[in-house]
Amino acid sequence: MTGIIEIEGMEFFAYHGCFEAEQMVGNKFIVYACLHYDCDCPAVSDNITDALSYQTAYEVIAKEMMKRSHLLEHVGKRMLDALYTSFPQLTYAKVKISKMNPPLGGQIKCTSVTMEK
Repeated sequence: MTGIIEIEGMEFFAYHGCFEAEQMVGNKFIVYACLHYDCDCPAVSDNITDALSYQTAYEVIAKEMMKRSHLLEHVGKRMLDALYTSFPQLTYAKVKISKMNPPLGGQIKCTSVTMEK
């Protein structure tokens, strides 16, 4: 049986970007994660130790968000790699990282990078 955990609206303040100002001033980011996993065991056992912990998934994502990068693709790859390392039962993962109010010279809500593995 496949279980799907979605973690929506994770907010972080981080220093990702190619421009020097972005790395000095920082910006708000919103992260979404979708994790598919084999949930046969926790569905039967009703035991949290058998489940894919969304608390741990959040902590993995937060740790990667705090490491500075020029590109959101770099952050996304690190997140995906770390999630697969942390959860052997993971069968598919998607992360979307949105940079709020990017410095592009106009009124823009956000730009986003979505990666899946």
